[in-house]
Amino acid sequence: MRRLDIGILIALAFALAGCAGTSPERSNPNPSSAVTLSIAPPSAGVRLGGSQQFTPSISGTSNTSVNWSVNGVPGGSPSVGTISATGLYQAPSSLPSNTITVEAASVADSNATSSSAVTLENPIPLLSSVAPPSFPAGPFTLTLTGNNFVNGAQVSFGGNAIATTFLSANQLTASGSTSATGTIPVTVSNPDPGGAASGAVNVTVLSSGGGTGGACGNLTAGQGGSLNGFVPFPADNLWNQNIANAPVDPNSSAIVNFIGASDPLHPDFGSGLYNGSSIGVPYIVVDSTQGFVNITFTAYGDESDPGPMPVPASAPIEGYPAPGSGDRHVLVLDNNNCWLYELYSAYPQTDGSWNAASAAVWDLTADEQRPLTWTSADAAGSPIFPGLVRYDEVAAGHIDHAIRFTLQNSRAAFTPPASHWAANSSNSLAAPMGMRLRLKSSFDISGFSASNQVILRALQQYGMIMADNGSNMYISGAPDDRWDNDDLHNLTTLTASDFEVVQMNPVYTQANLPQGTAPIISSFTASQSSVAAGTQVTLSWNATGSSYFVISPQVGAVRGSSVEVTPTQTTTYTLYVTNEFGRTTATVTITVP
Repeated sequence: MRRLDIGILIALAFALAGCAGTSPERSNPNPSSAVTLSIAPPSAGVRLGGSQQFTPSISGTSNTSVNWSVNGVPGGSPSVGTISATGLYQAPSSLPSNTITVEAASVADSNATSSSAVTLENPIPLLSSVAPPSFPAGPFTLTLTGNNFVNGAQVSFGGNAIATTFLSANQLTASGSTSATGTIPVTVSNPDPGGAASGAVNVTVLSSGGGTGGACGNLTAGQGGSLNGFVPFPADNLWNQNIANAPVDPNSSAIVNFIGASDPLHPDFGSGLYNGSSIGVPYIVVDSTQGFVNITFTAYGDESDPGPMPVPASAPIEGYPAPGSGDRHVLVLDNNNCWLYELYSAYPQTDGSWNAASAAVWDLTADEQRPLTWTSADAAGSPIFPGLVRYDEVAAGHIDHAIRFTLQNSRAAFTPPASHWAANSSNSLAAPMGMRLRLKSSFDISGFSASNQVILRALQQYGMIMADNGSNMYISGAPDDRWDNDDLHNLTTLTASDFEVVQMNPVYTQANLPQGTAPIISSFTASQSSVAAGTQVTLSWNATGSSYFVISPQVGAVRGSSVEVTPTQTTTYTLYVTNEFGRTTATVTITVP
C-alpha cells in the first residue's frame, strides 16, 4: 500500500481550512413580513342606506396608509356599498346579499391585510301618514306614506297584520276589515334581516255608514251648543298639545318687545252686544235633519273646499245681529258626521245657498292636511273653532286646547299648525302665522276668579296660537249670554310681557316650503252609468296620498272609498282629493234619460 506524503496532507488540510473560513453567509430571500394590520370593528351590522366607520390599526411600519375594498372591489361599488379613503363605509340602498366583506390592505406591504364581515340589514321604516285618516267600520283600504319601506313590509292595524302591497320605498297600500270603532294605531314593519317597526300613526274608525259612533254624537244641536267634553281633533293635534314644558324660543324677548311688552291681553268675546253686534265668533251645531246647500265663492274659490255644506239659512254670522262688512265668519259643526265647516265673508242667499269669499271643511276626528299656502276661513290657513274659548268648557273647569289670538303685524312665514301667511310686515321680529305664546308659569293666577283661572291655566299649559292680523293680544271666544263681561275685563291686567314665545321649529318661508306630490286618483266609477230618476247608484274611488275627500254636487265631505247617490237628472259628479301638497279631481257622469 502506498503511503501519502506528509507534506501533501498538511497542505491539503490548510487549504480546506482556508475555504471554510472565507465562505460568505447567504440571506433568506422570503422573510416573514414585519407589518401587521387589523381593523375595527371586526364585524358589524349596517342598515341599508346607513354607514359604519372602520378604523385600521397598523404596526411594523411608519406608513399607516391602507387601501380599502368591498367584496374585492377597490373603494366598493353602488351595489355592495362604497368605502372612503378614511374607512367610512356607506351601505347600498338595496340588499345585494346578507353579508359583504370590507378589507383593508397596507400600502407599505400589500401582504398585510385585515377584513370585517358586514351584515346588511333592512332600514327602519318611517311612517308619516295614513289615508284616509278616518273611515267607517267594515272593509277598508289604506294608503301609507313614509320612507324606507322595503318589499315584504307588513302593515299592522291595531296590532294585527293585514294584507299589504308594496308600491315603492315611500308608499304601501293595505286592506282589511274591522268592526272596532275608535282610535286605532297603524304601524309598518320591515322584514329580516334587521326587521324593525315604525312608530304608530293613529286612524279613527267610525260606526258603519259614516256616523260618528259617539265621537260627535253628544254635541248639543243649536247655536252655541255644548260639546259636552268633546275636543275637536285627535290628542296629538297641535291645537291639543300641552306645551307647558316646551323650550322658549331664543328670540322670545325681542319678539315680545316688537309686539309691545305693555300691550294688554284682551278677551274678544263676551255677553250682550257692543255697538249693536255680538262679541266673539259664533258657531252652530247641526244634526242629521240639516240639509246640504251650495256654496258660491266670491274671492278664494281656488283655495276653498267645494260644497255642498250643511249650513242653515239662519246660521249666525260673526257680528250678528248686525254683522256689517267685517270678517263675517260662519262656523258649523255637524254632530251626525263629525265635520266642521268654516266660511269667511259669508252672505246667505234667498234660495238657501250661501256666497262666501272662502270656505274650508275639517274632519274633527283626524289630523287633516289642507294644501300648504292655501288660506282657510282664517288667515293662518288653520281652523278657527278649536281655538275659541267657549262657556261650556270654562263651566266644566278646564280648557284642553290652545286659544286663538291676533296680532297687528305678521311676516311672510308660518309655523304649524298654520299653513298660510298674510304678511303686512317685513320685520324679522314680526310673528309668523302659527306662533304660540305661553303665559309664564311664574305668573300667579290665584287672585283671579275661578272662571278666569280656567282660561289662564289653559294659557300656561296650551298657550295661544297666532291666527290672523288684528288687534294686538286679542284672544278669541264664542259669544254667550252667560259670560260676565266685568269679570272677563280683569284679564286685561295681563300684558304681553307676561308671556313668552314657545320655540318655533320649523318656520316655513317661500325659500323652504316642503315639496311633495298631490294625491293620485287611480279610479272614480259609478256602479251604473244610466239609470231612471231616483235610482240609487254607488260611486267608488281609489286614491293614494289623500288627506280627505269631497264629492260635489249632493254629497259633500265624505270618508271611505264609496258613497250612495240618487240622481234625479243627468249629473256629473266631481271627486276632490286633497292633501298638503295640492288637490286632484276626477269626474263621472250618470245619465238620467
